[in-house]
Amino acid sequence: MAMIPITGDSSRRRSFPFVNYALILANIAVFVYEVQQGPAFTDCFTQAYALVPNDIVQGTAHATATGCALHPPMPIYLTLITAMFLHAGLLHIAGNMLYLWVFGGNVEDALGHFAYLLFYFFCGLCAFAAQIAFSLYAGQGAVLNLGASGAIAGVLGAYLMLFPGARIRTVVFFGLFFITRLYAWIIILFFIALQLFEAYYEVLSITNGQTSTGGGVAFFAHIGGFAVGLVVGLIARVMGAVPPQRPAKSYA
Repeated sequence: MAMIPITGDSSRRRSFPFVNYALILANIAVFVYEVQQGPAFTDCFTQAYALVPNDIVQGTAHATATGCALHPPMPIYLTLITAMFLHAGLLHIAGNMLYLWVFGGNVEDALGHFAYLLFYFFCGLCAFAAQIAFSLYAGQGAVLNLGASGAIAGVLGAYLMLFPGARIRTVVFFGLFFITRLYAWIIILFFIALQLFEAYYEVLSITNGQTSTGGGVAFFAHIGGFAVGLVVGLIARVMGAVPPQRPAKSYA
């Protein structure tokens, strides 16, 4: 079974989510630029600007492949930011940007534009911190980490606290596929349940001396970002950040 949200409920939105759209455009722009330069450049660019856990812990820069003219940024901690704008392929960025488009606008409206931007990066940093901790535990400190999914998981966590009853138009695959409107809490809890399930089995595999079962997916980044988003969303809700429901609903 799979759920793919395609449009969100903007009925409570009071402002245009230009920060969210800017983040989406920035991620797409970086990806398009890489693709236009060709596979060799993409590999070099990824090696230079992705995050390597050992680099962050030791404060040293990793060496890129022979022939790569790009070098990691200095200080190396900048890769905590640059890695958020890198993606491993079309499906990776398409999935991430779809979730950000569906859920990000309402969270930006609730938190405010500048606060949302800070929140997004804070979730991304916390997500990478969680993934770095697991990578060191698993002996994977030299593995490249990249993607916006940790920050976006934080957006989902905040959305769950702020708009759990919002109706999201969703493609559901269950043998066949159909389109329906589901409550946001169903989609988001389904997402985090999958992350927790996969993370559990990855830890189990590592503990038993086997190789990682994650297939390159940073489950612990998703969980870390989501947890931070939950806390921030709860605080924002207590402080009255959720706008009242308007009678007319629009979906976009």
